[in-house]
Amino acid sequence: MKKLIVSCCIQLLFSVSSFAQDTLQLRFEDFLEWVRLYHPISAQAEINLRMGQMEVRQARGSFDPMVFGNLDKKEFKETTYYDKREAGVVIPTWMGVELTGTFEQNTGSFLNSESSVPTDGLIAAGAAVNLGQGLILDDRRAALRIAQIYQQSTEVERVRLLNELHLSATDMYWKWAQAFENLKVFQEGVQLADFRFRAIKRSYEQGDLAAIDTVEAFSQLLNRQYRLQTAENVFFATTQELNTFLWNENAEPMQVAEGTVPQGLFEEFSKVPDFEELRAVVPSHPELMLTDFELASLDVERRLKEQQLLPVVKLKYNFLTESISDFDQSPFFENNYKWGVSVYTPLLWRKTRGAIGLTRAKIDFKQNSRDLKELQLRNKLETELNNWTILNRQIITFQDNVTSLEMLLKGETRRFEIGESSLFLVNAREVSVFDSRVTLNDLAAKLRVSFAKARYAAGLGFE
Repeated sequence: MKKLIVSCCIQLLFSVSSFAQDTLQLRFEDFLEWVRLYHPISAQAEINLRMGQMEVRQARGSFDPMVFGNLDKKEFKETTYYDKREAGVVIPTWMGVELTGTFEQNTGSFLNSESSVPTDGLIAAGAAVNLGQGLILDDRRAALRIAQIYQQSTEVERVRLLNELHLSATDMYWKWAQAFENLKVFQEGVQLADFRFRAIKRSYEQGDLAAIDTVEAFSQLLNRQYRLQTAENVFFATTQELNTFLWNENAEPMQVAEGTVPQGLFEEFSKVPDFEELRAVVPSHPELMLTDFELASLDVERRLKEQQLLPVVKLKYNFLTESISDFDQSPFFENNYKWGVSVYTPLLWRKTRGAIGLTRAKIDFKQNSRDLKELQLRNKLETELNNWTILNRQIITFQDNVTSLEMLLKGETRRFEIGESSLFLVNAREVSVFDSRVTLNDLAAKLRVSFAKARYAAGLGFE
């Protein structure tokens, strides 16, 4: 009777798994596509682009034309001391030249003589230009260039965020798949132990087996039920974690429908990393490109500081006329004009030289950090590529190990059938088979994640 019980259990062990699911399957590629489209981090990555656009718009605002007006009037004891009115427009340009146009109309008994203008008012049109400091680069142009660099960096930052999301989602999916495969293994183990216990119990009741055999079988059943309960808890927990990656098009969280199962861990996996291609794309890794943008911004700052070594030489010139139609009759420096020049400069330039030196030090520091980061990324990539290679070998090795353990179980069963073994040894062999399957599940999940990690180390993700 004992021989029949063990033989039936072994046949059940090597049959198709009895873990049946009358449900849908959430495949890996479909899961990733859903994550890419609707996950909040995907939305944040797009928002990041808008932030870059708004930074550029804000910087361009420094070049917006500005309209101004002034009214200054004094009345005392029925006497108009002065009544000064002025309106104008200032138009900054990318070349560093400010175009100006003003209209002023001043009257009054105590008006300053230099403010005296014709009764109908005076029109002035001209420009102000920096001939020294600010000729090549000034604060406005530097701010715009830095904003443009920031906008470019937001595009790379978007890629970096999506790459991290891809790796996190991939890791979570295959943890879920691993938990599901482990759950099937332990369910199978409980089914076998329960079948064996009930069969041995019937044999004991019929007087074929001793009572101690039922105790051993029941203990084995309890042990496997405990492991199944742990596996159920792990599968539930990983399912909940997987749910955090699922959102719908309305930015509302979703949950995996009850009974939904993952793609099989041991389905054909044809993706193989192209070692040379991955090594070639490391220089364009998002983290390196972001550092390059920081260096570009620092370089703009350095050039702006170097401009400040030049003296300030600001030249202003305005045509003066009572009527706009008279502008074409106003030659330079002959009549009806006003002009001026401002010149000033520090004697030692210690503040400016210190600022330049500090900026250059920042550039050197950041460049060293970039060189180190590139080396770290290359080494990380080599580690992940080697890890992928080793995992492939380990899976092949452990598949052979599982096959060997199954053969040992069959051999132990045959020995038991001829009376040269015990039920305890058969149980031990059976537990080894289940444990080896769990280990193989772990290796298969790690291999899938390892492929994503290699791509991530090279700076790739959803592409």
